[in-house]
Amino acid sequence: MKEKIAFTVTRYGEQINGGAEMHCRMLAERLTERYDVEVLTTCVQNYVTGEYGFDAGVGHLNGVTVRRFHTKPYNRKAEKKWLSKIRPVRRIRRFLYRCGCLKYVANIFPVWKWGLDSDIKALENSVFYSPEMNAYLQEYKDSYKAVISITSIFAPFYFTAAIAGEKMIGIPTLHCERASFRPSLTRSFTSTACLGFNTETEKTLAEDIFGHKNISGRLISVGIEDNEAAEWEVVKRKFALPDRYAVFIGRIEKGKAGKLIRYYTGYVARHPDAPKLVMVGGIVREVGRHKDIIYTGFVSDGEKRCLLRHALMLVNPSKYESLSLVLLEALRDKVPVLVNGKCNVLKGHCVLSGGAVRSYENYRGFCRNFERISNDSNLRKYMVENGEKYYLENYSWGKVMPRLYEAIDSIH
Repeated sequence: MKEKIAFTVTRYGEQINGGAEMHCRMLAERLTERYDVEVLTTCVQNYVTGEYGFDAGVGHLNGVTVRRFHTKPYNRKAEKKWLSKIRPVRRIRRFLYRCGCLKYVANIFPVWKWGLDSDIKALENSVFYSPEMNAYLQEYKDSYKAVISITSIFAPFYFTAAIAGEKMIGIPTLHCERASFRPSLTRSFTSTACLGFNTETEKTLAEDIFGHKNISGRLISVGIEDNEAAEWEVVKRKFALPDRYAVFIGRIEKGKAGKLIRYYTGYVARHPDAPKLVMVGGIVREVGRHKDIIYTGFVSDGEKRCLLRHALMLVNPSKYESLSLVLLEALRDKVPVLVNGKCNVLKGHCVLSGGAVRSYENYRGFCRNFERISNDSNLRKYMVENGEKYYLENYSWGKVMPRLYEAIDSIH
C-alpha cells in the first residue's frame, strides 16, 4: 500500500490560472507514481472576491484525490482593519531587512511577537481561510507521511504549519514584497520541518528575512509541462496575429503586468513598425486598450505553447516571482526572455543563465532591450542557446523529482 501525501493550497483545478496552483498540480500528479496523493483546498475560484467556483466535497483529477472545503465568508473590511494594525511592524521589519540587520535579529528572536495576534486575525478574515479544512487536517494529519503546503502569504500555509508543522514541507514561493514581512510568517517558517525553494535567490531571501539558523531549507523547484502546441495557422487566424510580436503570459493585473503596457505604448509611439504585443491571460482588473496590443483572454495549453513558440520574445514585467514557470517554458522552446530586473529572482536568472535572460529596471532600459532583442538575430541566437542549456541543467523533471523525494524522506 502506498504512503499518503497531502498538499494544502488555496485553489486547485484545470481552470485555475496561477503559477502556484499550476506548481501544485504538477508536483501532485507526478507524486502519484509513488504515493497516494490528496489535495486539501478551498471552493474559491475568484481570489479577489472569494466567489466559489467549485462544490465542497471529494473529487478526483488525474489520479489525485481533491478535497474541497468551504471558506469562512470573506470579510474584506475586517481583514483591512487587522492588516492596518500590523503595518508599522511590517515596515520596521522591511527597514531592518534593507539595512541588512534583520537576519541577525531573526537569529536571536526567531518569532516576531509584536503584531502576531493581529496578523492571525487578518488571516482568519482573509479570502482563503477555511476552518473546515483546518479541522480536517487536525483530525487526519497522522495519516499522511508528509504535508506539502504552497505559497506562504495565504492562510492555508500558516495554519498548516500551526497544525502539522512537524510533517510539513513548505514551498513558500517567497517574493521581496510587503507581505513577506508579516509577523505571522516568522512563526510558520520556523515551525516547518522543511522548506523547499524554487531558486537559490529565493533561499537567500528567506535566510535574510527569517535568519539562517531558524529554517531548514533546500532547493526543490519545479519543472514544466510538455504540452503539444496547437497549429500555428489556426491560432494565427483565431487571434488575428501578426508575424512579429512579443508576448506576455499571465494574469493581466498591476501586480503581474506592472508597467509593461505604459512602457510598450511609449516605445511603439516612437517606433511605429515595432512588433505588436500579445497579452495572454484573463484580465483580473481592467487595463488600458491600445491598437498595437492584442488581448487573447484565456487560451488552451496547446494555444499558449503555440503563441509562445512563435513570439520574438517573452516579456515578464512582474516584480514578484519566486521562479516564473512561463520563463522556463520560453527557455525550453528557445524564445528569448526580457524581465523586470527589480525582481531579485528574475535578475538571478539573468546571471545564472549566462545571458539567456535580459532585464530592464526603467523605461529606457525596457526600450533598449526590447529594440535589441527584436532586431538582433545574433543576440537572439545566443540567448536561446544558453537558455536551453540552463533549463535542462536546472529545471528538467529529472533534476526536480529526486530533490522532492529527498525532502519527503527527510520527514519522520
